[in-house]
Amino acid sequence: MDRRAFIKASAAGVLASQLSPVLAAGQGGNALPKRWQAGDKVMLVAPASAIFDPIEVEIARESFEAMGLEVVSGQHVLDRHGYLAGQDKDRAADINRAFADPAIQGLVALRGGWGCNRLLPYLDFKLIAANHKILLGYSDITSLLNSLYQHSGLVSFHGPVGMSYWGAFQAEQVQKLLFNGEQTLMQNYPEQEDALTMRSNRARTVNDGRASGVLVGGNLTVLASLVGTPYLPDMRGKILMLEDVGETIYRIDRYLSTLQLSGILSQLAGVVFGHCTECEPQKGYGGFTLMEVMEQYFKPLGVPCYVGAQFGHIKDNHILPVGGKVEVDATACTLKLLEPVVT
Repeated sequence: MDRRAFIKASAAGVLASQLSPVLAAGQGGNALPKRWQAGDKVMLVAPASAIFDPIEVEIARESFEAMGLEVVSGQHVLDRHGYLAGQDKDRAADINRAFADPAIQGLVALRGGWGCNRLLPYLDFKLIAANHKILLGYSDITSLLNSLYQHSGLVSFHGPVGMSYWGAFQAEQVQKLLFNGEQTLMQNYPEQEDALTMRSNRARTVNDGRASGVLVGGNLTVLASLVGTPYLPDMRGKILMLEDVGETIYRIDRYLSTLQLSGILSQLAGVVFGHCTECEPQKGYGGFTLMEVMEQYFKPLGVPCYVGAQFGHIKDNHILPVGGKVEVDATACTLKLLEPVVT
């Protein structure tokens, strides 16, 4: 998709939105951000780990400019405080400033890593609740996405960060969800390979069935770190999405046990686990496999659940709305948006 075609398509999406406007909040009362239009201004922010090479910021800026947006950087994106992208209050100030500025239509986190939990006490949730804007990111950004939903009702987006690979698939995701407001369907696609059946990128059913509810979650490690804090959403009747990267299987076991012992898992209506990238068994398969751990925690729940969905620390990472209403079909291994997630 070239830039001219992208802008033309986004303009068509804007026209469609003008002909069929949606309410500023979804059916469940959640606050929807305004959809992007060609020429909108977005701010790059760095709420977590430090960015050591300024060219990464340039690449992110050029990628979003190629999608028809004007891009500015937060004041502190190149700050460094140890392994963090500046002081906690400064990183939070960039986010508050972006939500307060009427010229800014969205925020894109440049990277994850670690640090978002530390700035949560400095976010102005009342300000954010009064200024509905798109926030995009994943991994450590899980803290921001879920705390924004919990304290402002704002729907935000679990998807590629600014420093992710941006190609045709990612641009199409932005176009469909954030420009056009389409109700997308997430389903794994077969990678190009000369095989008689799908060998890679497969999803697997844990419990059959369908369920609908509001989608919450993100990175398992980060979500588990929010248990017992005021920043974790109410999990009753929710569809929980999880993914992770670079964790040993016993640690995945540990994080899931935290969710189980806190009573969170028993409250859910459904579970979708994406990719657990580089989560291989240590010292061979003498212990549990990842799938065995998943089944130990999710099968007893009796709610629809599948694993291996196409999101997480992977190249073609689907954009999913934290706070949006979805339907999970664990038998078909799909996740469908049930209503628009932008207005």
